[in-house]
Amino acid sequence: MLTIHRARRVRGAEGGDPGPGAEADAVLVSGDRIADIGPYERLRAEHGERARVREWDGVLAPGRYEPDAAAFLEAAYHPDPREAGELGTEPVTGEALAALAMTDVRWGGSARRGLQRLLAAGTTALTGPFERAPVRKAVERSGLRVLSAPPPASGGLSVGGPADFAVFAEDGSALATVLGGRLVHRRR
Repeated sequence: MLTIHRARRVRGAEGGDPGPGAEADAVLVSGDRIADIGPYERLRAEHGERARVREWDGVLAPGRYEPDAAAFLEAAYHPDPREAGELGTEPVTGEALAALAMTDVRWGGSARRGLQRLLAAGTTALTGPFERAPVRKAVERSGLRVLSAPPPASGGLSVGGPADFAVFAEDGSALATVLGGRLVHRRR
């Protein structure tokens, strides 16, 4: 399945020349890879009827990298919405976390909710290691790339590279997050 993601512009594209006077405003995704980057009109003309089109009112860019993911997921409890009255909606840490009866099931649910927060922020890669088995399992299932070191500063979107990116609004908030070519978060 081909998908053209059209945005106001594409930031962080490598190795592509959209042509004289043209700015890249679209990314063509084939499966889990970026197949092309360039002007929407060209991509639409070349792949028209075969591609689904997603239009975003933002800037398409490499996703965020979260170096502190292990602490975010393993040193904090992300409350279930049904616990909001008792625990609030923000992560629980320190003495309040120590007072909770944390089981593997509870850690797994917390990790999934924490991962949803990261995806909603446009995160596409993070760093471990993850010591708790339920957290590690949730991270593995999420599709987020686990890196052993920060990505290179020159890392960006490239033809043939993984279709991992986010679309950001003017205020910097994430409108959408794509991992392996799949839309995994869309702001409503």
